[in-house]
Amino acid sequence: MKLHFEPNLDYQLQAIEAVCDLFRGQEVCRTEFTVTMKAPPPAAEDMFPGTKPEQLTLGVAESDLGVGNRLTLLDDELHQNLADIQLRGGLPPSGALVSGDFTVEMETGTGKTYVYLRSIFEMNKRYGFSKFVIVVPSVAIKEGVYKTLQITEEHFKGLYAGVPFDYFLYDSSKLGQVRNFATSSNIQIMVVTVGAINKKDVNNLYKDSEKTGGEKPIDLIKATRPVVIVDEPQSVDGGLTGAGKTALDAMNPLCTLRYSATHVDKHHMVFRLDAVDAYERRLVKQIEVASATVEDAHNKPFVRLVSVANRRGTISARVELDVATASGVKRQEVTVSDGDDLEQVAKRAIYADFRVGEISTAKDEAFLELRYPGGETFLSVGQAHGDVDALAVQREMIRRTIKEHLDKEKRLRPLGIKVLSLFFIDEVARYRSYDADGNPVKGPYARIFEEEYRRAAKLPTYQSLFEEIDLTSATEEVHNGYFSIDKKGGWTDTSENNAANRENAERAYNLIMKEKEKLLSFDTPLKFIFSHSALKEGWDNPNVFQICTLRDIQTERERRQTIGRGLRLAVNQNGERVRGFEVNTLTVIATENYEQFAENLQKEIEADTGIRFGIVEQHQFAAIAVTGADGQTVPLGIDQSKVLWEHLKAAGHIDAKGKVQDSLKTALKDGTLALPAEFDAQRSQIAEVLRKVSGRLEIKNADERKQVAVRKGVYLSPEFKELWDRIKHKTTYRVQFDNDKLIQNCIDSLRQAPAIPKARLQWRKADIAIGKAGVEATEKAGAATVVLDETDIELPDLLTDLQDRTQLTRRSIATILSGSGRLDDFKRNPQQFIELTAETINRCKRLALVDGIKYQKLGDQHVYAQELFEQEELTGYLKNMLMDTGKSIYEHVVYDSTTERDFADALEKNNAIKLYAKLPGWFKVPTPLGTYNPDWAVLVEDGGAQRLYFVVETKGSLFTDDLRNKERAKIACGEAHFEALAVGENPARYVVERSVIDLLAESAAIFRSYENLGGDR
Repeated sequence: MKLHFEPNLDYQLQAIEAVCDLFRGQEVCRTEFTVTMKAPPPAAEDMFPGTKPEQLTLGVAESDLGVGNRLTLLDDELHQNLADIQLRGGLPPSGALVSGDFTVEMETGTGKTYVYLRSIFEMNKRYGFSKFVIVVPSVAIKEGVYKTLQITEEHFKGLYAGVPFDYFLYDSSKLGQVRNFATSSNIQIMVVTVGAINKKDVNNLYKDSEKTGGEKPIDLIKATRPVVIVDEPQSVDGGLTGAGKTALDAMNPLCTLRYSATHVDKHHMVFRLDAVDAYERRLVKQIEVASATVEDAHNKPFVRLVSVANRRGTISARVELDVATASGVKRQEVTVSDGDDLEQVAKRAIYADFRVGEISTAKDEAFLELRYPGGETFLSVGQAHGDVDALAVQREMIRRTIKEHLDKEKRLRPLGIKVLSLFFIDEVARYRSYDADGNPVKGPYARIFEEEYRRAAKLPTYQSLFEEIDLTSATEEVHNGYFSIDKKGGWTDTSENNAANRENAERAYNLIMKEKEKLLSFDTPLKFIFSHSALKEGWDNPNVFQICTLRDIQTERERRQTIGRGLRLAVNQNGERVRGFEVNTLTVIATENYEQFAENLQKEIEADTGIRFGIVEQHQFAAIAVTGADGQTVPLGIDQSKVLWEHLKAAGHIDAKGKVQDSLKTALKDGTLALPAEFDAQRSQIAEVLRKVSGRLEIKNADERKQVAVRKGVYLSPEFKELWDRIKHKTTYRVQFDNDKLIQNCIDSLRQAPAIPKARLQWRKADIAIGKAGVEATEKAGAATVVLDETDIELPDLLTDLQDRTQLTRRSIATILSGSGRLDDFKRNPQQFIELTAETINRCKRLALVDGIKYQKLGDQHVYAQELFEQEELTGYLKNMLMDTGKSIYEHVVYDSTTERDFADALEKNNAIKLYAKLPGWFKVPTPLGTYNPDWAVLVEDGGAQRLYFVVETKGSLFTDDLRNKERAKIACGEAHFEALAVGENPARYVVERSVIDLLAESAAIFRSYENLGGDR
């Protein structure tokens, strides 16, 4: 397969144009210099017999003409060009030209390497520059650049009239290439890793060499004044004064062009295509995350080290524990210090005798010592103790990756697109190791993969993909590993921290890069790639559609880097790029929930790129097009952009830091954004810029919240006083219950309680959308639950734990447990069983208390004073209010449900209702189940002078089976409370009704009974 390169992508041409326009006004020229060569002393066989070599032969024997770049522009001209480029691109302006460093920011996957290589040919064509040095941080990127030069050679010669050019990888053993670099008049491109140039005392670049004619190679490079191109400068520089930056400056560059998606130091930005732009313009794949979270697995003392800190000498650590909370056991982050007892921190006996030991905050060696009965362990950041079986979770992740892969293969194979999947693993030995004789042995990941792949191949859904395929051999052929290779041919874990490791890495990358196009072909069976660190950067294959992280990525800032390996748009069998999210969706299989993934991805993008989501910058509007009186289009400019920014700040639409406020979102949504008159012609462009920054998030607007006033006419009426006097008294209660009945109720309830689940892995799937307002996750179809087998659970002391939670005797608890017949559930998931049993017993206790409850009115001084209606503020959202009511004690009724809304509306419209109050939150009835707030107080009048007073609870259903136990019990308490207040003439009655019609039917029955009794009330 041959990859096709598209020469006319607008954003790539804009990036090339931005770099070339820096030198606008520069004439085509070059500089020439002399390169000398000292002749070596003649060998004996070259002289006449008996003669001695003369000193003169050590002089200059020959010299070559060196050819270099030359800049004729003045600094002021260069600065003006830079200002024009920044204005055109809507970039923050550089105050002064402080260096020859210029930044091009391009999101991973958008063709950064192609752009800087093509810029070389464009600069040569326009200005005659011919000497270029590409500096990269690693062997991987070096090999990647070299591969790109090979596969684009024909393409560039076609675009630039066959211009001759040479390219080579700098090799300290082939320094003759450096002399040729200096003397050739062709375009010269040298590719070098920073590791080969950043150590003056070690690198041959800085030493005299016969191969360069006795000169130091660095001096030859200096004389050419090369254009230095830095790929991933944040990894090359070593900081502003680091060894890498010093080595770059030692080359005496004409200028330094810095290309990356994640710049740390942004020198003179000339072009920016960030993560947001790339996503919005669909230049990269759509991202979705399939998140696997473990649930109901709190049966071991789980401890994960999240981070360590040293603040003014106080050393602490953030750890994740399974903490007891009011709503059950929850995994939470807590701060701990040396000596802390985790049983006290987590409030769970399962952590008995678990203590924090030493905490180290040393860079790259951070750890926490965890001491427990019978041993200790040292956790590095991200490591956990007492987690579920990691291999069981990883099996499910491999299974899910295979499923996602095969689903996409069914869809994309007919389009000529080969699907690839990439696994990042924690150590090579888990995929493949070697026995004593050096023979390769499959590790657990390889075995699990083959088992799961064979299983998937037998599913009816995927039969069309496996017709005429022999699974015995195919299963082994579809996966392989890319790792550093040692001299014996074995795979190793490695980093490129010394020459030997760089050699190991080079062997692996040669293999990877040579197979780049081969991998895209249907003829190559390999589809699933396992990697350690080799594919961190530099290796991008456009057809990676799944990335599975079998190592933990929660604590490393590498979500972006991981995703970057699969962002490129896919290619088909003709090597042509295929566009559109319907084809290009990258699925990341990860072990954190999708909301966390989106949140952490946003934090990484902010940290890596400096993008400030939801922030309006002062230069934000500078590039907006303005048409002048002469019909010419010019940018709005920095000064006018600042005027607009200040206007938005003064209007309260942004704060002092430019952060978007809710009022701006509302104004954009309603089309009511007010702008100064001079910007009227650009209104739509300005609104579009602001819309992208402010985002689409619908929030509950605080402006819609309204304070509700008391209606004086009702509040001060004698009728309301009569109603209030009947219900205002407070009560106390006492209870008595039957112990045997309670135990039997507990047994029956526990038998009927829901099944206890085993620990499980919950899959959820979400689309990740990157916009200027932030990173959003939207859940989509694809949820699934997988049961995990936990075999090494230590069973806790069941009776003691339940006794602490329920305050029943051990004898009573034992009777309940044996009577329920559910002790097997305890072995299945101890923590879940304890929580369910305790909750069931406590609920039965509360209901038993209600059965025998007796309320007693307190003294006349213990009342809810009528004045509280004025003293206690009532607020609510407009959308949950019945506005401008006439009979309510409040001017508007705040409701919680449609049942309440309909009830209030009917109260207003019915003539029999004299007045009513939606009882506020401070009106409470005490119960054993917590306080109870009834819904309504209503006064019903029967034509003449007869009145009835009601406290009404509104429910959608009157069948007690439809009401929750707790709700039913609180209603029973409400009845008992108001019964205790029902003394004197015509007391308030407590009723549960579905509607006002039902309430009036009950009133009518009472009025009739009065008439039958001769009006006696």
